[in-house]
Amino acid sequence: MKDVLVLDTTLRDGEQTPGVSLTPDEKLQIAKQLDRLGVDVIEAGFPIASEGEFQAAKKISAEGLRAEICVLARAMKQDMDRALETDAKRVHVFIATSDIHMMHKLKLTKEQVYDRAVSAVDYLKGHGVSVEFSAEDATRTDPDFLSQVFEGVAHAGAKYLDIPDTVGTALPDGMKRLVSQVKRIAGDSVVSVHCHNDFGLAVANTLAGVEAGASQFHATINGLGERAGNASLEETVLALKLLYNRTTNINTQLIYETSRLVSRLTGIYVQPNKAIVGDNAFGHESGIHTHGIAHDPTTYEPIMPEMVGRKRWFKAGKHAGIHGIRIQLEEMGLKPSDDQLAQIVTRVKEIGDLGKTVTDADLLAIAHTVMGQLRAEERAIQLNEFVVVTGDKVVPTASIEVKLDDKSYRSAQMGVGPVDATMKAIQDVLKDTLKFKLIEYRLEAITGGSDALAEVTVRLEDDVGNNVTARVAGPDIVLTGVESMLEGLNKLLAKRAYMHEV
Repeated sequence: MKDVLVLDTTLRDGEQTPGVSLTPDEKLQIAKQLDRLGVDVIEAGFPIASEGEFQAAKKISAEGLRAEICVLARAMKQDMDRALETDAKRVHVFIATSDIHMMHKLKLTKEQVYDRAVSAVDYLKGHGVSVEFSAEDATRTDPDFLSQVFEGVAHAGAKYLDIPDTVGTALPDGMKRLVSQVKRIAGDSVVSVHCHNDFGLAVANTLAGVEAGASQFHATINGLGERAGNASLEETVLALKLLYNRTTNINTQLIYETSRLVSRLTGIYVQPNKAIVGDNAFGHESGIHTHGIAHDPTTYEPIMPEMVGRKRWFKAGKHAGIHGIRIQLEEMGLKPSDDQLAQIVTRVKEIGDLGKTVTDADLLAIAHTVMGQLRAEERAIQLNEFVVVTGDKVVPTASIEVKLDDKSYRSAQMGVGPVDATMKAIQDVLKDTLKFKLIEYRLEAITGGSDALAEVTVRLEDDVGNNVTARVAGPDIVLTGVESMLEGLNKLLAKRAYMHEV
């Protein structure tokens, strides 16, 4: 037995997330995964809510899982009887205790609420199940009345006393005081907390409750739940383990796998910057960060990704640095020289400055471009000027000026489109100096979207049979075509010079 118990309510409170509805088979699939994960208690549902809820809870109860199966019931006989029919080992019974709930929802007096709470626990105990009692809206309940209710249900046999922060209004200090208060009258009962995230404090309040003596907490995978959700299981467990040195039965290496399963089945995907399980939780772009990570991951990673079944990754972008890009390229099997790496980083930053995302495919194309190009000193032809004009009522026209052996050459050509006009202008500009023909021109978008990086591949052949291929990637289709053609022409010249020397 670890020192903090985890009650997972993904299948009950988590399913109350607007838009989520799981079938019995889907709930069983999640329950099996939660059991593998190591949760101590699985709250399988609210059986009175629907026939599907009842069948799912009964199915999960019959599965023989290691975790204790729990179902929810109001402090009403029909709810409790339906809960008992599922054969769950624990029934979580609740009734609201705050003035606002008693007055506007229940329309009951304090005495009536107290009697219902104690009678419900007594009834369930008489049927041989373990009982957990929740005082709904406990954090907005009169403290003296809350103590009275908890003392009464503990005496009636409730093994677990749960303090719900039903609308997420508690502060950590307040939660500590409340848990301490309930601990004093709990006797042998286990004190638990159930926190909602309306002010973004669910995990903080849960941790405060555990720090004050609660030895069980309720949570959901990915923080699912009503409104802004519940305390996130993954965040709470990792904080307890790494920040408080407290132990649970959770196998943290299965956290990400579990998160993905729940996301897929519920259709609720976590935001990229979500702690632990978000896509960016172990991603690094900043050059300063990647430099540190490359030398020692603990410089910018308070949690090792492997601990939760994940891997760190590096993102190419305008904030990227040489170390991060080098690591990404090495993972792709590429080892550029220092000069090539510097050129790749420069191109990545230029694209990032245009507001574009640099995908792995983009980075690979950029690296192939740079690593396949001639060095600057090997390029005999330099681009001086390039202009293209196109439009609805304009014949596409391209004008280009290049420099070769300190002499400038210019040409302007028309075409059926800007790319066609450009290719014709380039073919024409050096026709009297270097006779060649365009054998193949291929344009591909690296990724989807109108701002996708373009990759242009050309194959050229000169008048004596030399054949070369050049490939360039860039954000501008037409300009990338120009760069690809000039790269091919420079390769032709280099090849002709080499053949002449031989």
